[in-house]
Amino acid sequence: MRTDLILGTAGHIDHGKTSLVRALTGVDTDRLPEEKKRGITIELGYAHLDLPPYRLGIVDVPGHEKFIRQMLSGATGMDLAMLVVAADDSINRQTREHLDILRMLNLPAGIIVITKSDLVDPQWLELVKDEVRTMVCGTVFEQSEMIATSIKTMQGFNELKSALRRAADRAIAAERQKSLTAPFRMPIDRTFSMEGFGTVVTGSVVSGKIGVGDSIVIHPLGIEARIRGLQSHDESAVEVHRGQRAAINLAGIRHEQLNRGLEIASAGYLQPDRVMTLELLILNDVLKPLEDRTKVRFHLGTAESMGIVRLLELPKLNPGESGIAQIYLDSPTVSSWGQPFVIRQESPMITLGGGRILDPHAAPLKRSTPLELEHIGKLGTANELDRCEAAIFLDDSFAWSAIQLPATTGVFLPGELIAKLYESGRLIEITVSASRKITMHRQRFEQLAEQIKNALKKLHAAHPLRLQHAVADLVSSLSYLNQPEVIQAALTLLARTNQVVLHNGQIALEGFGPKLTKAERALLPQLVEQLRRAELQVPTEKELQAANAKNKDSITQLLKLAEASGDLTAISDEIYLHIETTDSVKSKLRKAFELKPKLTISDIRELLQTSRKYAVPLCEYLDRIGFTKRIDDFRELHEKTADGLATPPPMSASNSN
Repeated sequence: MRTDLILGTAGHIDHGKTSLVRALTGVDTDRLPEEKKRGITIELGYAHLDLPPYRLGIVDVPGHEKFIRQMLSGATGMDLAMLVVAADDSINRQTREHLDILRMLNLPAGIIVITKSDLVDPQWLELVKDEVRTMVCGTVFEQSEMIATSIKTMQGFNELKSALRRAADRAIAAERQKSLTAPFRMPIDRTFSMEGFGTVVTGSVVSGKIGVGDSIVIHPLGIEARIRGLQSHDESAVEVHRGQRAAINLAGIRHEQLNRGLEIASAGYLQPDRVMTLELLILNDVLKPLEDRTKVRFHLGTAESMGIVRLLELPKLNPGESGIAQIYLDSPTVSSWGQPFVIRQESPMITLGGGRILDPHAAPLKRSTPLELEHIGKLGTANELDRCEAAIFLDDSFAWSAIQLPATTGVFLPGELIAKLYESGRLIEITVSASRKITMHRQRFEQLAEQIKNALKKLHAAHPLRLQHAVADLVSSLSYLNQPEVIQAALTLLARTNQVVLHNGQIALEGFGPKLTKAERALLPQLVEQLRRAELQVPTEKELQAANAKNKDSITQLLKLAEASGDLTAISDEIYLHIETTDSVKSKLRKAFELKPKLTISDIRELLQTSRKYAVPLCEYLDRIGFTKRIDDFRELHEKTADGLATPPPMSASNSN
């Protein structure tokens, strides 16, 4: 059975990469007239080499420093690489930068090819080999085979093919083939239109497989298209898969809509985002530390974006240091867990470092907590259970679904792992409605519970005389979470565990509120009921104290507590009316003012069938809250809002009658 892998070239300009590929395959990868005229590679070139049981799709990259972006695009999806160094020139700037880029892309295998060996004497050739060996220390090429070649004499090409086969064996041993089971994904490195066919895109398939007639999504555009036709290595195909170079004829989209840097993928697999969490390494030979908030060029797949690096653990990363960071991109980009990236300086454009994606859909962490950093650390491990747990914890949208895990953790069959997380209690399920349940990490729920309890503490502190608060007020204070249904479900769980008291739309923290004696708790509802029944003929505060001699000193506090809870209204220092009474008074007065726009105190007293003892303070109260307005000896209904209620003026003292 044939195994497909992607082989890339790397090295300085004019070190013979394209000639090497031509000698290996018979294909001239310089296809542009300008490339042939100038004798340099400008764009990516493609060929293939059959080395049974392998077919190597070759990507030949430009070596000039001006074309590093093209080199980075070509490096996407490489399984192994040939680091090319000319014997007559040895190591140059782009040799080192290409090596740095390959190091950041975490290739599993590679070989070193010394070209133009016929142009130097044996002693010089050995010096070049020694210099290259020193340069590649600490990289995948440290233990790689080194083959000296000459395209004039064809020296070393049999050895080179054997070395490539052994390097391919190492790439397979690194489980690159595991991604055959993943959803389909291919970054676009070239797009064009063919007469009679329409839009064609090319790229290296980095995961999964796709067939003619299948539907895909083009990211980050979010446009769906259908596969009209496929080619791999200039041959028509009914299917292409990971490790192959592919040309894909797309139906339903115009060539002008596409460009290098976009990706095509299976529907539901990838989602664009602007914020990602990274494992970032700064190269040893960078001249200065990377500071927090540095603007960089972010290379991911075939895309280049501008972004701001936010360091989560340290104020800066020195050359050779690694750390956890987030990237804030100027435009949405798709990524997946473990995907390698490279960062380059904005200007001048030099490679600073790179690493791998830990969280492709990260919540911005302005101040990361130890718990968040702990779970981010779990995303960097080989333990799939830990990665699944961490991804669920770090998703603070309350909309987590298992279908996200392939992209966020690299786990493509997570069912058993999710079951283990439920069994261990690390995941909990919350019923939001009759038709909706959500999964949350237990620690994330505990954080939400603390947010709810802290919000309740603030309500208790702001209204110390209230026993309970409206649930609606609490939910409103947590509106920044944008999840009222989840909060309501969390409140129910908190009530079941006796952390809050929840009753008839009212809520309180267990043990919070005014501290009342048993007798005071019994007396409070009795006072409220007494004043409700009395309507306008209520006893004054002093009369209530006289009638309750044993609890005389508590009457004032209990009346204020009932007022704070919304049961009573203080119309003066001595008189409290039940809220039903004040509502009834307002309703009667509205109807009276419709018949007679101006009313005297006497009119109001007769209308309400009460005495001046109550009518005067009641009218003053209504003036004070802006329900009525006093003009000489008359009252008028004040300006009304849309719902018929008066708009209160600024608080001021009223003149008594």
